[in-house]
Amino acid sequence: QVQLQESGPDLVKPSQMLSLTCTVPGGTITTSDNYWSWISQPPGKGLEWIGDINYLGGTSYSPSLKSRASISRDTSKNQSTLELTSVTPEDTAVYFCGKGRIPVVWGQGTQVTVSS
Repeated sequence: QVQLQESGPDLVKPSQMLSLTCTVPGGTITTSDNYWSWISQPPGKGLEWIGDINYLGGTSYSPSLKSRASISRDTSKNQSTLELTSVTPEDTAVYFCGKGRIPVVWGQGTQVTVSS
């Protein structure tokens, strides 16, 4: 069974906001790493780091997405949320969440298509 699960819309219109949530279905995860990371994989491309958040709520983002990305976490719910504003078709990708700045535990990913 998966340790992390991404969820959110599979279709977003251009200029709207994409919101994805990463949860721990089993309630526990086999890592003590406090970071949540978000990564995307556009069609035919490699993995692209979006950003991460630490246990204090401090965030880091890819320079190319810093103006549009926002990552949050809820320690009481053991989940993380990615919000990406002003999406374009270039944001079409499979989105993954993971634990750790370089994730050791990954979700399966969720496909998001940005299209009119």
